[in-house]
Amino acid sequence: MGKDHGTALIAAARNGDQEAKDQLVASYLPLLYNVVGRALNGHADVDDVVQETVLRMLRSLPELRDPGRFRSWLVAIAMNEIRRHWREGQAGPGSTDRLDDSFDLADPRADFVELTILRLGLTGQRRQVAEATRWLDEDDRALLSLWWLETGGQLSRAEVAAAMELSPQHTAVRVQRMKAQLEAARVVVGALAADPPCVLLEDMLVGWDGVPSALWRKRLARHARECTVCSGHGMGLVPAEGLLVGLALLPVAGAVQSMVAPELLPTAAQLAAAPAAGAGRAERRRGQ
Repeated sequence: MGKDHGTALIAAARNGDQEAKDQLVASYLPLLYNVVGRALNGHADVDDVVQETVLRMLRSLPELRDPGRFRSWLVAIAMNEIRRHWREGQAGPGSTDRLDDSFDLADPRADFVELTILRLGLTGQRRQVAEATRWLDEDDRALLSLWWLETGGQLSRAEVAAAMELSPQHTAVRVQRMKAQLEAARVVVGALAADPPCVLLEDMLVGWDGVPSALWRKRLARHARECTVCSGHGMGLVPAEGLLVGLALLPVAGAVQSMVAPELLPTAAQLAAAPAAGAGRAERRRGQ
């Protein structure tokens, strides 16, 4: 979509043109699913969070003064919905537990890492980077969902900063910290996949439940730094940004059966008439 054509479409949708609204939703669903899907990594509420983002965009569109800022404005709405999802998880039953526990409810069919690997055909170190994202904590996963798209040429750094509600300088610091955690996770992924495995690492894994987490990333990365065998897995790694340059968005159409809520595929008019996704999540929690 050319910039001028895109701006005209956004302006038409803002002025109430229903066909333009439909086209706008269809055009930006892939971007939204890539942001939300990677931030929540296939949690059962990914489709709800995307739907609520679209609903809020449609309701607030008349208030958007500058169509040229639409994409950064939309991504900021998505990030706010992700944060809302986390807050709801903290406020629900068992809120004293780690927030990571809520992600144990992820639908295996909607594992965004596996979808990324399969749909984009990732192999070698590109696949390793995708697998390493499972080991990041929530905040870093949210930032990575934006940085991944920035590196792939889908977002600008200014848009990433706006979505994170940070200055460009603070965003740069956060990105560097996230990348350091990602690189540590890549070493962990390499060590776990080694054949033959490190005997000392196997001893450490006796108490591990097999689910990647930030806590275990720290433990295993510490071992890798001190282990003459596992430390070798950090050698020769291509910087992640060099591996992700030019990668396409994960196509929503290719993942329709496992991730996309059916109600997101019809028109924006049907979306606007649908019940709020947040209400649906609350209803499901009451029924649990």
